[in-house]
Amino acid sequence: MEKTGITITKRKDGRYVGKFITDYDSSGKAHYQYVYGKTYDEAEQKVLIGREIASRFLSGRYITVEKIYVEWLNAVINRVKESTLANYQNKFEKHILPEFGDVPCADLTAGKINAFINKKLADGLSASYVRDIITVFKTMLKYAQEEYGFKLSLKNVVLPKSERKQVEKISDIQQKKLVSYLKANMSLTAFGILLSLFMGLRIGELCGLKWEDVDFKHKILHIRRTVQRISSANGDRKTKIVISSPKSATSLRDIAIPDALMKYFELFQSEADTFILSGTDKPVEPRTMQYRYKKILRTADVEDHNYHKLRHTFATNSAEKGFNVKALSAVLGHSSVTLTLNRYIHPDRTYERRLMNMCMQL
Repeated sequence: MEKTGITITKRKDGRYVGKFITDYDSSGKAHYQYVYGKTYDEAEQKVLIGREIASRFLSGRYITVEKIYVEWLNAVINRVKESTLANYQNKFEKHILPEFGDVPCADLTAGKINAFINKKLADGLSASYVRDIITVFKTMLKYAQEEYGFKLSLKNVVLPKSERKQVEKISDIQQKKLVSYLKANMSLTAFGILLSLFMGLRIGELCGLKWEDVDFKHKILHIRRTVQRISSANGDRKTKIVISSPKSATSLRDIAIPDALMKYFELFQSEADTFILSGTDKPVEPRTMQYRYKKILRTADVEDHNYHKLRHTFATNSAEKGFNVKALSAVLGHSSVTLTLNRYIHPDRTYERRLMNMCMQL
C-alpha cells in the first residue's frame, strides 16, 4: 500500500513493513532501511521519522567544507572576540579552503588531513601553527557532524609535535645597559619598556593602558584591555586596530606596582581617559611600539631581540629570585601554573635547586 510517497505493505504475520532510502553507493544504487509496526499508522510514523533523519544525513553527506565553514562562522560570530574571528578566517581562507573547500565534509579522512599536515610542514610552517590550523578545522567539523548527523573518524590524525624553543632572557649585563639608557632618556616609550621589563606586561596590554587603570593610592595597575592589529572581516585583506579585553579571563588582572616605578607614573600622570603610551585618546599600536623599541636597542648598543623578550626576562628573573610560582603565574596572567613552569623555569634547575636546598634546612 502506498500513501504520500511512502511504501508500506502488510506481511503474512499481520505486521506492517515500511521502507525508506538511507543512502546511495558510489554507483548510485539506493540503500534502504526497513521498519515494522503492529498497525499501518505505527509503521507509517516510523517511516516518516526515519526518512526525515535520513534526508538530513544525505543533505549533510554531500555538503562541502566551504559551505559548512560559512554556516559555522555565522554560528560563532557572536560568541567569540573579533580578533578570534579574524584568526579563524585567516586559517581557513589561507590554508584550509584552498585544499578542502570543494570536498564534502563526510568524505574527509585521517589520511587526507595527515597529507595536508605534511604539506604545510614542508611549506615551512611551524609545527605549533599547523596544530592551531587543525584544531580550528576540527572545531568546525564537530559542528558539521552535530548539525548534519554524519560521523568522521579522525582519531588517526597525527598532529605534529610542537617543540617550544628555549628562549633565553636578556643577559644581566644587557639589562643593566638598557635600563641605564632608558632612565637617562626617559620618555613615555622608555617608561612603557620599563613596565614590560619589571611588570611583565604583554605589548598589547601595555598599548591598551589608560591612566584610569592606575590606582595611585594602593599602587595597583589594572590590566583591562589589549590593543592589536587584525585582518578586517570583509575579505579585502586590509587590517585594522582593535581595542578589546585581554586574551583570556586570567589576563584580566591587578598587579602591584614596584615602588621604583611609581615615580614615573607620577611624573607622566595625565587625564584618566587617555592612553598612557600616547598621552592622547588614541593608543600607540603594538607595531609602532616594536619599531620604537628596536630603534632604542640600536641607539643604546644593546643586542637585538624582539619585544616579547622583556616579558620573558621579567618572568625568568622573578623565578630565579624565588618569586612564588603561583603568584608569578597570576602576575603574568597565565591560565595555569604549569604554563608558567614550562615556559619560564629553565633546565639550569635554578628554581628547583633553591627549593631543594630550602627543604634541607631542618
